[in-house]
Amino acid sequence: MSKTLTYKGQIAIGVQERIALSTLNGKTGYKITKFQIMSSTPGTGGVEYIAQIYKTNASTNINTTPNFSEGNLLAVNYYQDDANPAYPSATDIIFDNEVFNQDIFLNVTDGGGGTIPCNYYIELETMSLSDIESTMLTLQNLRDISST
Repeated sequence: MSKTLTYKGQIAIGVQERIALSTLNGKTGYKITKFQIMSSTPGTGGVEYIAQIYKTNASTNINTTPNFSEGNLLAVNYYQDDANPAYPSATDIIFDNEVFNQDIFLNVTDGGGGTIPCNYYIELETMSLSDIESTMLTLQNLRDISST
């Protein structure tokens, strides 16, 4: 039986946040089921957020250009909001159906150069992993770390 974990908070633009998920035995798997973001000042300031979730530390590569060919990129959320009601907010969300068993890393940038902090909400489905699945995911994560 799986359960859902939720993570929420506020993150500054251009900063990375680590979401601690790893366990001692690695036998818990996670899959993203929801990824939402919102301005900390909705409807009052223009924002063009690009939020990205990675399987590995991306602190040296925080940018406004998501690249879906990167093997460690799990999710991207593009969110626009403007104070002018003629331009309603819009969101594009893409996330991988991949199962992982290690920490994930979230960062947010603003394509328009803004500095308004961003709120985030992430839901993860948890699942039990066999010894073989756990070992495979841990080795895959080590490979991802060594290639970045």
